[in-house]
Amino acid sequence: MEQPQPPATPGQHRGDVLLVGCGDLGADVGLRLARQGRRVLALRRRAELVPAPLVGLGVDLTRETPTLPSPDSMDLRLLVVALTARPRTEEAYRATYVDGMARALDALDAAGQRPERAVLVSSTGVYGDAPGAGAAGELVDEDVPARPADGPARMLLAAEELFAARVPDGTVLRLSGLYGRGSARLLEQVRSGSVGDPDRWTNRIHREDAAAAVVHLLTRAQQPDPLYVGTDDEPALLGDVAAYLASLLGVPAPAGVTTAVAPGTRRPGRQPSRGRGKRLSNARLRATGWEPAYPTYREGYAAGSDQ
Repeated sequence: MEQPQPPATPGQHRGDVLLVGCGDLGADVGLRLARQGRRVLALRRRAELVPAPLVGLGVDLTRETPTLPSPDSMDLRLLVVALTARPRTEEAYRATYVDGMARALDALDAAGQRPERAVLVSSTGVYGDAPGAGAAGELVDEDVPARPADGPARMLLAAEELFAARVPDGTVLRLSGLYGRGSARLLEQVRSGSVGDPDRWTNRIHREDAAAAVVHLLTRAQQPDPLYVGTDDEPALLGDVAAYLASLLGVPAPAGVTTAVAPGTRRPGRQPSRGRGKRLSNARLRATGWEPAYPTYREGYAAGSDQ
């Protein structure tokens, strides 16, 4: 496989980046790092889809191991793993998150690259909704054991374990549901008048805040902890989110959903212990100095990026 020839970066050299996976989130992360003056080598099946000034290397990690440049040509001090698997099956997740990541790490070893800081993007789906995960209204944080409920979630946890074994000083960032810039599924459901279970707790993070969190953990002066939960400040009942979106869009509230409530309040009788599902805490991530630009779904959706 032909190695890419990245352009020289003017100004101070502060370490190059290997970006394993360059979908929407990965590209956002890579562009933020490029704006810091770093050279970013991005692995993606179709290199032509990698946005400039990132340098794309086309590789199908589910089938092949890439050939990476030596430290003499690119000093890959920073590593970000932000893979995306399709479809949502155990087999696809194993091939991408476990086997694909292993091939990327093998390629780093073969090239003699030793990243000094690494972040793996994972998912809060590894917690599942099993008893004990936020039971009795308690918030789920990094100290709650993962209890994956299906094959894809088990593969995500397996990838975390592999990452910890291969990159002992690395950091796992478990993200809640991503939204922003094109993720319009919930908006479409509100417009159609059907959103499912209004009493289900939901957790989300705007894609811009997720990308900022990855870059923050990757580049902060202090060594980050091994694990963080990435989510916004306010777990929300799906019915409350749907009601707010209906008011924002100027459409009737979906069936089973009453009108929107004021920010920071809950509907009468809707206590944390009565909602279904888990409620996540971002306290550890916030303690590092990261602050979301969109602290709740209200700011994120009102910004208009999903409309």
